[in-house]
Amino acid sequence: MITKERALEILKENISNKNLRKHHYGVAAAMKGLALELDGDPETWEIVGLLHDADYEKTKDTPEQHTVLLADILREEDVGEGIIRAIQSHNYEYTGLMPESMMEYALLSCDDLTGLIVAVALVNPEKLAGVTVVSVLKKFRSKSFAAGADREKISRCEENLDLPLEAFIDLVLQAMKKDAELLGL
Repeated sequence: MITKERALEILKENISNKNLRKHHYGVAAAMKGLALELDGDPETWEIVGLLHDADYEKTKDTPEQHTVLLADILREEDVGEGIIRAIQSHNYEYTGLMPESMMEYALLSCDDLTGLIVAVALVNPEKLAGVTVVSVLKKFRSKSFAAGADREKISRCEENLDLPLEAFIDLVLQAMKKDAELLGL
């Protein structure tokens, strides 16, 4: 099993942009928090969050290669297929691998939610400390705010994770607040 330390090394080897790394840290925090709530393995889920977009700088112009290139990198590292599948399933539109497990569904929904939460934090004078579930929901309903955050994928938390949207937002928000300093928020 890959360690968190090695996952961080792989992330740093493949992602040079510090803001993109912060995105990974946010998703990792969210995944770890969700694992604790959903009876998953926090270490594995956190690693999935850390690595989920680690090939983005190399594949941003070829979305059909996103996660496919990363899968090759991770197989060379002897990373388990469960982690690789979870990562590839969050790009199911191109990989054809539909999410099936709780870990895969969690990644699908929290990837976009973390981006929305960061956007809300950036317009809040108190940054992440001032963000509430209510403020996230308000911006969630404004389709023009953080338009890249796929509200449909976020909302799938209700059917796929059996978590009401408000509870899902709260879990992810609290997990991210624990790592606010690392996130620069």
